[in-house]
Amino acid sequence: MDRTILHVDANSFFASVECAMDPELKDKPMAVAGDNEKRHGIILAANYIAKRGYGIKTAETVWQAKKKCPWLVTVRPHYDLYMHFSDMMRKILLSYSDYVEPFSCDECWIELRGMLAGDGEKTAERIKRRIKEELGITVSIGVSFNKVFAKLGSDMKKPDAITVITRDNYKEKVWPLPVETLLYVGEQTRKKLERRAVYTIGDLAMADQSLVCSWLGKNGKLMWEYANGRDISPVTLYGSPRTAQSIGNSTTCPRDLTNAEEVKTVLIMLADSVAERLRRLGMKGREITVSVRDTDLVWGSHRKKTEAPTDISSEIYRYSTYLFKEFYKWEKPIRGLGITVSCLSNADMPEQLDLFGDSEKRIKLEALERTADSLKIRFGRSVINRARMLRDKELSGID
Repeated sequence: MDRTILHVDANSFFASVECAMDPELKDKPMAVAGDNEKRHGIILAANYIAKRGYGIKTAETVWQAKKKCPWLVTVRPHYDLYMHFSDMMRKILLSYSDYVEPFSCDECWIELRGMLAGDGEKTAERIKRRIKEELGITVSIGVSFNKVFAKLGSDMKKPDAITVITRDNYKEKVWPLPVETLLYVGEQTRKKLERRAVYTIGDLAMADQSLVCSWLGKNGKLMWEYANGRDISPVTLYGSPRTAQSIGNSTTCPRDLTNAEEVKTVLIMLADSVAERLRRLGMKGREITVSVRDTDLVWGSHRKKTEAPTDISSEIYRYSTYLFKEFYKWEKPIRGLGITVSCLSNADMPEQLDLFGDSEKRIKLEALERTADSLKIRFGRSVINRARMLRDKELSGID
């Protein structure tokens, strides 16, 4: 018997919460945005009046949005409030099933079991109505026999809608969609597929599986199975521990970066932050990714496997500067930078020692950085810092 899985997605979540708290905003074009004076003036969410009436888009700058709609009302984000609404939404879902798996603060999968599994659409209607009445926000819900298609369903009709995808209708509903709408198909994967004339989910589903694997590597088989409705991943029991897949940090710089020295200052700060988080979680990683956003807000990234799992900031910094030099061509100044460490493993996993003596050096570096961690915990983060950070107080002051 097929599973009954719902994907519940709050519509324009941040903006909807602000409108629920201040009803005067409901009939106006409004958006939640960062602080423009501190160069965080990015649209985080917009209500449907702003989206559909004026073409306001998430991640564009406030000044770009106000060129489209000069009377756009912008509200500073209230993250504690959004987390409160997120918790209340999850409590409603938990009254229908213990199998609730958050995907982000505003969306969750829920697997219906027992008697409720017999009619997912009716249960989805009850959930949608309760959230609207109790929280004052709307949700879109996808109902399907697997997580991937349930997620697709919640994206197909917005706002305040339900879409049911079954084994009988998924070829009709899902296969005509652009391939990038499939979960985990990002920009680079889309480009690879389009170079092979794969434009829709149906094109991917009907392609030869071995060819897809040759195009996309280890992810090819998974993408092909998703397109064919063969996702068998479980909805986890709510509260089950989730293993982190990656640890990263990014920042919008207080000014545009125009040279390598400025980039190095920000990268060492990010490397310290990421390494400290890895050590706190007892993790090490084998792959490092550097992300760059230019002044046109275009993101690019480059990644590389490390020689050994690492949680050492100087190693993460060294790889990051190498990656940056290798892929960024300085066609435009830089607005934001990020570092992510992935392919994680437990820090206490046995490692192959280096025959040429670097292992001893790495052990000393690890001990040094753990000592620095303990000093920061005891006396505050500013008690110890790198000399490079003293050269540029504006950049080194990034939080």
